[in-house]
Amino acid sequence: MQTNDTGTPRPRVPTLSDSQAEHCLRVHEHVLQAIQGSGGWISFERYMDLVLYAPGLGYYSAGATKLGADGDFTTAPEISALYGACVARQCAELLGPIPQGAILEVGAGTGRLAADVLLRLARSRQLPARYAILEVSPDLRARQRATLERLPAELYALIEWLPEPPASFAGVILANEVLDALPVRRFRWAPGRVEEYGVRCEAGRFIWAANPADALTSELCERLAAAAGWEPGYISEYCPRMPAWAGAIAASLSDGAVLWFDYGLPRAQYYLPERHEGTLLCHFRHQTQTDPFRFPGLQDITAWVDFTALAEAGRDAGCEVAGFTTQTYFLAGLGIDAEMQALAAADPGRAARLANEARELMMPGAMGEAFKAMAWVRGAHRQLSGFRLRDLRHTL
Repeated sequence: MQTNDTGTPRPRVPTLSDSQAEHCLRVHEHVLQAIQGSGGWISFERYMDLVLYAPGLGYYSAGATKLGADGDFTTAPEISALYGACVARQCAELLGPIPQGAILEVGAGTGRLAADVLLRLARSRQLPARYAILEVSPDLRARQRATLERLPAELYALIEWLPEPPASFAGVILANEVLDALPVRRFRWAPGRVEEYGVRCEAGRFIWAANPADALTSELCERLAAAAGWEPGYISEYCPRMPAWAGAIAASLSDGAVLWFDYGLPRAQYYLPERHEGTLLCHFRHQTQTDPFRFPGLQDITAWVDFTALAEAGRDAGCEVAGFTTQTYFLAGLGIDAEMQALAAADPGRAARLANEARELMMPGAMGEAFKAMAWVRGAHRQLSGFRLRDLRHTL
């Protein structure tokens, strides 16, 4: 363990393999060309887009393992089958009234959630007409196939991969931890002066560089500052493309619901004065840090979700925002205790491990409070047991 100047332990910086270092250099050169082609400065939103999504180079477009023990971070479906079982229960409620209702998962990770949902729905004989997956990452599509090919043949036959959202869709759309990876715009506020953070290259290194913000960012920041009472120098971010992106996902929904799962906060809590350095985080080999320039193309870069903005996007898309709650209450409302008992009964040696997994999913200091669930619905009234124990829509 290394120490900083005060003697406080700090995590050791991971050592890159030769191939990883070479990949970083290729991504660095790609970003540098974009900076040079834009007069020496690009917005952070543009930088994030390049290092995450540039074809063949970006974090989500290249071949590195991302999720699970061998990757950079772990999502709720990777922690426990209990998560997928509870999501399946919510899907079953929503699919019941919809003839030939289907499930569409946006950004399916390793395929673990799809597998667990299908296995749980098969046990209760409530399978969807099909299970479609919309995935932009070629290597994640390959991992999903490898995971899902292990399912029974009759379940694997329900799965299809789509290149774009369908024109019309009836059923349930699942989006688990996809919004946090949308590129964000970063800003610094002072009275009468709002700056947008971007990226320059100096002495071969990427550095933060601020330019005057455009009118849209300035107006938004002034409104937020007036509501929250920021001190000069307040730094944060917002996601200008989220409303259109989320609305496009929901545009095909003719009847059913969209279920969003991610870490984030309502706007009033997101932009509290004490959160004056924003929510930007980077993940590499299960270490979290805040330098987005350290391993370009190799590390994930995320920001917390403004769930008020997501709710506004839902209403603009013509959906009803029918539920908002924490992951703890979502799982409890869907009977995670009953699911744990059922899985333990089938495999008694698994009981202690399931209890530990449930704690990790639900404890406030782990994922339980930071992660939220939100439901958009369109069509007839829907049963939403995941939101029955605690409804937080009043905080949006």
